[in-house]
Amino acid sequence: MKGNISLGKIFGIPLRLHYTWFIIFVLLTASLVLYSPSPASYPQRITFGILTSVLFFASIVIHELAHSILAIHNGIPVKGITLFVFGGVSQITKEATHPRAELLIAVVGPLASLAMAGIFYGLHLLAHGPLAAFMWWLAIINVILALFNLIPGFPLDGGRVFRAIVWQRTNNYHRATSIAAKVGQGIALLFVVGGIAIIFALKLWLNGLWLIFIGWFLYDAAKASYQQVLLRDSLSGITVRHIMNYGCPIISPKLNLRELVQGYILPTGRNCFLVGEAVLEGMITLHQIKKVPKAKWDITTVQDVMTPASKLKAAYPDQDVLTLLEKMDERKTNYIPVIEAGKIIGIVNREDLARFVRTRADLGMKLRL
Repeated sequence: MKGNISLGKIFGIPLRLHYTWFIIFVLLTASLVLYSPSPASYPQRITFGILTSVLFFASIVIHELAHSILAIHNGIPVKGITLFVFGGVSQITKEATHPRAELLIAVVGPLASLAMAGIFYGLHLLAHGPLAAFMWWLAIINVILALFNLIPGFPLDGGRVFRAIVWQRTNNYHRATSIAAKVGQGIALLFVVGGIAIIFALKLWLNGLWLIFIGWFLYDAAKASYQQVLLRDSLSGITVRHIMNYGCPIISPKLNLRELVQGYILPTGRNCFLVGEAVLEGMITLHQIKKVPKAKWDITTVQDVMTPASKLKAAYPDQDVLTLLEKMDERKTNYIPVIEAGKIIGIVNREDLARFVRTRADLGMKLRL
């Protein structure tokens, strides 16, 4: 997600806040302060409201950490955990390779939430006054969080559990995902219909709109998850050799940016160039050039803004494209040079990869090359 604020790492896993998190944090805190059942003073309500909101989101982090730690234990990389308006999400870079691993990774999150509910219930029994009331709310909300995530609507945890069961029975990951995604979209539409019914029948606009937003989010998430599987399926068996660009020119590091734009980019339409003379020295992209004000193009050389060769990750012609795509995601890059026998023979960029996938889809090609 764009617009993230880094909060550091937990067990080596990056933790981030999306700007939309502040919206739900303020709304939740305000609700706790205004509708607190405890006869506490207003300053106490504000203090405990903020504390309760923080502990609630800490519970979500623990829920997502449970997913992430078990994923890493099963050899699946995790890019990070992001808190946003709908709660939290673990950015797991690969799918599980076995239904049992999928089942365990999915179910451990709700189990963590139930454990947190037990802890807060114990604190509720030990506490007094407004603190006891807020601990009780945290216990209840963690139970609700666990039960909500167990709804069999993909990509919720329950939907992933459902996919794991179908996957185990059919021994077909693609079919299991298709079934789980369709069930997930159906449940998402029920949320939308339920939200509309609540608005018109009970006049509870806020509750109804919230259900509609959740349903809309789940519908899009289920659709996107299935499209991701289709993408992986279409690229299965495809190597870098099939999608690389062999005609990538190598330019001098001494060129200034105006010479590069006028002599290479405008005539060819290319947006990425390898840089070097005797050996590869780096790579420069249109994105890097655009960061430099046009008034400075005459005094700024390619060498000044390029990515040095030492920071480039190279690909190889017979490398699997899915593995390469994961590495590009990890390094947040759109371009990777291709090396064969110690020489640069081309480049891979996301635009060519997307064009390749679209072409195969247009031609209805599902067979491997």
